[in-house]
Amino acid sequence: MHTGPKLTPEQLEENFSDINPPLTPSLALEAASRCLFCYDAPCIKACPTEINIPQFIRQIITNNLTGSARTILSANVLGHSCGRVCPTSVLCEGACVLNAEGKKPVEIGRLQRHAVDHVLDRGIQVLKAGAANGRRIALLGAGPASLACAAELRRLGYATVIFDAKPHPGGLNTYGIAAYKMRAADAVRETEMIRALGVEIRSEIAIGRDIPIDQLERDYDAIFIGIGLGETEDLGIEGERLAGCRDALSFIEETKTRSFDELPVGRRIAVIGGGNTAIDVATAARRLGAEEVYMIYRRSREEMSAFDYEYELAKADAVSFIWQAAPVRVIAGADAKVQALECIRTQLGPPDASGRRSPQPIPGSEFCLEVEMVVKALGQKKLEFLKSIAGLKLERGRVQVNAGTMQTANPKYFAGGDCVNGGGEVVDAVAHGKRAAQGIHATLESRQKGVAHA
Repeated sequence: MHTGPKLTPEQLEENFSDINPPLTPSLALEAASRCLFCYDAPCIKACPTEINIPQFIRQIITNNLTGSARTILSANVLGHSCGRVCPTSVLCEGACVLNAEGKKPVEIGRLQRHAVDHVLDRGIQVLKAGAANGRRIALLGAGPASLACAAELRRLGYATVIFDAKPHPGGLNTYGIAAYKMRAADAVRETEMIRALGVEIRSEIAIGRDIPIDQLERDYDAIFIGIGLGETEDLGIEGERLAGCRDALSFIEETKTRSFDELPVGRRIAVIGGGNTAIDVATAARRLGAEEVYMIYRRSREEMSAFDYEYELAKADAVSFIWQAAPVRVIAGADAKVQALECIRTQLGPPDASGRRSPQPIPGSEFCLEVEMVVKALGQKKLEFLKSIAGLKLERGRVQVNAGTMQTANPKYFAGGDCVNGGGEVVDAVAHGKRAAQGIHATLESRQKGVAHA
C-alpha cells in the first residue's frame, strides 16, 4: 500500500489528542456558574438516563465533587464515558434554556466528566452493592447496556456475571469509538469501577461455543442480552474482498488497540456511508496521515444520519464529501490490491420501506476515484446467534421487548442496547440496561411472591 508522509509518534498523538479536553477547576467553576438551575429543568428530560443535572452542577459549585459524581453515577453508571461521547448538542445541552436566549448552552458534558474524573482518578467508590438476595443473573456482552444492567442489579443485591467474547470489557466504548473521543484505557478504567461493585466479568467466552445456552438457563434466574450487533454490512459489489478493503469497526478497533505509528493508511481513502461511524473512520484516517479522504453517500446531505457536530468535525479535518453517489466495483491494480473505486451518481426516488427516499442510479454517470483503501461503514449485520434462543421474537434482526421492562417474548430473557434499537448512543444503551434491571427485579419479586402465596 502506498502511504503518505510518515507522521512522527508525537504528531500522531497530537492528532488523536482529546477533542474535548478536561476542564481545569477554575474553568469548571466558571462553566458551572452559568447554570440557571431551572425548576423544571429541560436538560433532565432530554437525558435518557434522567441525571439530575442542576443538582450535580450545584454540587460542583460547592466543591462537592464526590457528591456530584454520586448524583451522576447513581443515574448513569457510565457517566464517565457519556460525559465524553454523548451527543450533548442534541440531548441535554440542546435542551438548555440558554439556547433560546442566543447564548452558548451550559457545558454539561464537560462538567459531568469533570466530576466523574475526580472520583475515578482517586479510586473513590461512590456506589454500593445491596444486601445479597440469593439470585443470580447472567449478562451476555460487556458493552454499555450489560454494564449498566449489572451495576443496577448489584445495587439491588443480585449476583451478576457478564460473559464477553472480547479480551477487554466495554464493548464499543473500548473498541468502536474514535480514539480522539475516548481511549480504550479510559473505557476499561470505567469498567473497573463497575467490577468493584462486585460485578463479575468473564472475558473471552462466547456463549454457544464455550458455554451452552441451556446451561446458562439452568444456572441463572434471568439472562440479559446486551450483545450489540454483528460485523459491518457488505457492499455487495465486485472487488470488495481485495487487499485494502476494510470494514469500519475493525479499522476503528485498530486505532484503539495498536500504536498509531503501526497502522497502515493509504494516501487516498474512500469511506462508504453517511453515519457517525463513517465520520469516525474518515477523521481517524486523516489524522493518521491520509492525504485525501472521500466520504461517499448515496443520499443527500439533508438525509445523512450523522450528527451535525460530527459533520462539522469531518469538514474541519478536510474530508471530501461526495453526495448522491454509490459504489459499483472496487478495481484492482497489477498487485491485486485496491487501485480505484468505481461509483455511479444517484438521484432520490420514491420513499423506501423506512420512509426515506430511495436512491436510484443514474445510467451513464459512472466515475472513478483513485484510492488505495476502501472502508465500508454501512451499519452492522444482525446476529445469527439470537436465532438459537428459543422463544425470542425478532423483527428485522432486532430483539423485540416490552418497552417498560425490556423483557423479551421468552420470559427468562431481557435485552437492551443495539440488539434492540438497531444502533443507538451509549446513553440509550445505559437507559435500556437500567430499565431491564428494574424489569428483572420486578419480575423475580413477583414470581417469588406468587410462589409464597401458592
